[in-house]
Amino acid sequence: MSLKCGIVGLPNVGKSTLFNCVSSGKAQSANFPFCTIEPNLGSTNVPDKRLEVLSEICKPQRTIPATVDIVDIAGLVRGASRGEGLGNQFLANIRECDAILHVLRCFDDGNVVHVDGSVDPVRDKEVVDLELQIKDLEAVNARIAKVQKQATTGGDKEAKKLLDLLLRYKAALEQGKSCRSVALLNDEEAALAHDLFLLTSKPVMYVCNVDDASAVNGNKYVDAVREAVKDEHAEILIISARTESEIAEMEDYDDRQMFLEEMGLHESGVVRLIQGAYHLLGLQTFFTAGADECRAWTIHVGDKAPKAAGVIHSDFEKGFIRAEVIKYDDFVQYKTEAAVRAAGKMGIEGKDYVVKDGDIMHFLFNV
Repeated sequence: MSLKCGIVGLPNVGKSTLFNCVSSGKAQSANFPFCTIEPNLGSTNVPDKRLEVLSEICKPQRTIPATVDIVDIAGLVRGASRGEGLGNQFLANIRECDAILHVLRCFDDGNVVHVDGSVDPVRDKEVVDLELQIKDLEAVNARIAKVQKQATTGGDKEAKKLLDLLLRYKAALEQGKSCRSVALLNDEEAALAHDLFLLTSKPVMYVCNVDDASAVNGNKYVDAVREAVKDEHAEILIISARTESEIAEMEDYDDRQMFLEEMGLHESGVVRLIQGAYHLLGLQTFFTAGADECRAWTIHVGDKAPKAAGVIHSDFEKGFIRAEVIKYDDFVQYKTEAAVRAAGKMGIEGKDYVVKDGDIMHFLFNV
């Protein structure tokens, strides 16, 4: 499943440093604008303690985690919607992503240049929002011009539905709001919205990059961001990119854990960032577990059993008969599939079964 989260923000806010921490790729990181020009793409494992537990129980030959793709995109500046800086390229790269990790600088450091001369994460957020909104408004107006005649005089019902959605987007954008603030009425509208590929309709997480001392509780800049986004229903993550960079250099697990404890953290910000990106994309995990392999498989929240089967192999979906489902807690308790079956905890599910996060599944099919 090829879904990508794009790391965006102004130049020199810590995007590439974070990318290097979470990704198998190594983006260039330096103290000048537009250090990142081409987008850097990296695939990273999604940490999941449940997979570790299943592996301890099954002792498989191999263990394969879920992954998520992270893209480090060049820094945006004021005027990007008109092509300033690397604006056109920046906006095109965001359009190709499914969700946005918006990094905001929430630390003071005279040695790190700020493109606008001072630290103000709320202003920085508004700069990015405005440029994306301007571009979306251009796209919405152009689309309205194309479908309006079909919807109003041609009697095209599908065009009318699209026009209604476009007009609601237009109203929001003209009020300085992002498209994600527009409530979608049903699955049909959600499909229409997806096909528009609007920049501000994508789900977003605000990543507040703080100094080491603020990694646990945040600071005044984080408080300002919280206040600014309180009506957006967006997630906020506090992380110190510099701290995470130091952790990433440590090869010994115990050293990393000791370092985190000294910082007052239970787990690294990178772990929370990766897990947050995974859920921001609307993804969840089901497992297959056995002596050969324990594996985490990625599906969308709400997917039914045949769709999940198709993630393993298209033939599984085409010839789906039924799924045998074990709840994670039951497998941990009984240790083997046979013991789970004997205890009456094995579920037999058909085509309409909505897969739950953490389900352990075995598919029966015939093609």
